Amino acid sequence: MSQFKDRSAVGHLPREDVFDRLMRLPLLNLLEPFYKAHKELLLYLFFGGLTFVVSIASYALFVRVLRMDALIANVFSWILAVAFAYVTNRTWVFKSNAATREAVTKEIGKFVSGRIATLLVEEAILLVFVKWMRFDSVAVKVVAQVIVILLNYVVSKLWVF
Repeated sequence: MSQFKDRSAVGHLPREDVFDRLMRLPLLNLLEPFYKAHKELLLYLFFGGLTFVVSIASYALFVRVLRMDALIANVFSWILAVAFAYVTNRTWVFKSNAATREAVTKEIGKFVSGRIATLLVEEAILLVFVKWMRFDSVAVKVVAQVIVILLNYVVSKLWVF
């Protein structure tokens, strides 16, 4: 039996997730109509924010504590952030229907390819503003992450999921 669930079965109703249940709590239920209308974007912003924290915290650790080069530290923080983002995007944000090993492998390939493209954008930003212009490394990383999060949403929405 495959370890992947077939989420596209006929008659399958989407399972309620923890966020759906949270929206039924007192006071939060006032926001439920807005949440339902914009769930995907809200969850992307939530998990994008958590990915941002993973990326910035690990980058700061690598640059400030371990004294790594900014571009190398960025690649290591990127690896951690992409792994976290894939799991959360697949599971909660875009609710992937990839059910077979082949489909999941293709999905991961597209996800990582898209993230490599935005990594190159981020590396270029760091190169110009940190290496050449000598701006504060972590501050530049924060601004670059905002740009990257927006680009990643477009790539994930239109191409990956």
